[in-house]
Amino acid sequence: MFHENTCGAHFGYSFDKPGRRDTLPSRRPGGVESNPHRTLKSVLFVCTGNTCRSPMAEALFRELVKAHPDYQIASAGVAAAPGMPASKHTTTILKERGIDLANFQSRMLDQAMLEAATHVFAMSSNHQAVIEEEFPSQADKVYLVSEFAADDSLRGRDVSDPFGQGRAAYDETLADLEKMLPSLLAYIEQTWKEPNS
Repeated sequence: MFHENTCGAHFGYSFDKPGRRDTLPSRRPGGVESNPHRTLKSVLFVCTGNTCRSPMAEALFRELVKAHPDYQIASAGVAAAPGMPASKHTTTILKERGIDLANFQSRMLDQAMLEAATHVFAMSSNHQAVIEEEFPSQADKVYLVSEFAADDSLRGRDVSDPFGQGRAAYDETLADLEKMLPSLLAYIEQTWKEPNS
């Protein structure tokens, strides 16, 4: 049972992780927004309810990879109620940055989503543990979202859950994600090898 509220590019840091497979077959995930180009890198962000943290990470990372047509970005929750909109503060904060989440709907994490993903980034160590326990065959592609953070104070830390709190908590979560996500992109770009290459 999951117990949690629902809700750099740092080129000097070693990205080598023993036991990880960084080359994984690409599959088209059902129900995920399609990229018109050939998608090789499928990134999935996971939190609890898929209404606060993971939609925020999904939207911010999609902005980061605008110049990279070979990415597909999605998010899901380990205890999500499917079809829920993103939280009000998440929607507001992203709208202020020109990102529209009006059509966003939460999704429950499942095996098919994980199989389709090449990289899965969990918002907390609890989320990571749940994924690895419930979907052990997919464990080698699951990382903590802060695992590669350039900022020593953020690396390895859970992304705080703003669910049920005021705007300031959401601002803090967004600020942390904005510091963490460029390092995720750097990690993927530096370690990626095309399948069957």
